[in-house]
Amino acid sequence: MPFDYSLDFRTVDFRQQPELYRVGKGEQGVLLVQPYKGEILPHWRFRTPEVARESGEKIYGLFEAYLEAQDFVGADMARKFLQMGFTRARRYANHKGGKKYDGPVPDDKKGQSGAHGRQELPRTPEDPTKAAAAAIFKQLWDKAKQHPEYVRQRAEFEARYGK
Repeated sequence: MPFDYSLDFRTVDFRQQPELYRVGKGEQGVLLVQPYKGEILPHWRFRTPEVARESGEKIYGLFEAYLEAQDFVGADMARKFLQMGFTRARRYANHKGGKKYDGPVPDDKKGQSGAHGRQELPRTPEDPTKAAAAAIFKQLWDKAKQHPEYVRQRAEFEARYGK
């Protein structure tokens, strides 16, 4: 099932109501789903490879702790933060200042990723610092999405609540 953007994310506690969570595609909901956003976001940084390594290892540790607690939603959110560490660092590696698209996001698309009809800006020469930070997150993201316990819990979650 697709990610449900119609929920009132200011009031839903997904730890208490995991049945409302949907994995969705990619990073959908990464900055919406509480209490996980509040638990993970303070650790999410990618400015330099050193900062990215410390951030990624902390988030991967949270990922493992959520798995151990049988909290799939938390584990999936940590996985999404690792993915977002990769994608955002790559964006900054490819586009000085991190702006990928020209023009503002349409009001009805705020909070959702994608071009939404906007043109992609030209790439700038690659920033090697951001590229190295992205590689650190990519390694951890790949490790998380292939983790046997994550794969098991995801299949169980999707069988119980739908894809």
